Order: sequence, then structure tokens, then C-alpha cells
Amino acid sequence: MDAQAIAFLSAGFGAAGVTFAAGFGISKLASAAMQGIARQPEAAGEIRGAMIITAAMIEGVALLSVVICLLLGFK
Repeated sequence: MDAQAIAFLSAGFGAAGVTFAAGFGISKLASAAMQGIARQPEAAGEIRGAMIITAAMIEGVALLSVVICLLLGFK
């Protein structure tokens, strides 16, 4: 196996790990937000807004990590 094949394989594993971690993080975030809304329905707007901002931050980090994995793979 040559070095380029190992780089592609490593980039694929890295991207898969980032995708799994981001999905897990967002699922935990959504679960906690739904529990909070169920306990205090009057605060649903504030909880939803905080959830969307936090999910966007998680997705931003995940996208940056996938781009780094691809750049390292095609180096």
C-alpha cells in the first residue's frame, strides 16, 4: 500500500469520525432541548434559539474538521 492510499484511507476514517461525533453531539443537544421544552413550555422560544445556535457551532466545527481531513488526504 503506498502513501497516497494510506492518506485517503486516513482522511476517510477522520471524516467518518467527525460525522459520527457531530451527529452524536447534535442528538444530545436536541434531546436536552426537548426535555427542557417539555418541562417549561413557556421558555420554548429561548431554548429553541439557543439550540439552533449551538447546533450551528457544532456543524461549523464538523465542517472544518472534514475540510482538514480532505486537505490532508489530497496533500
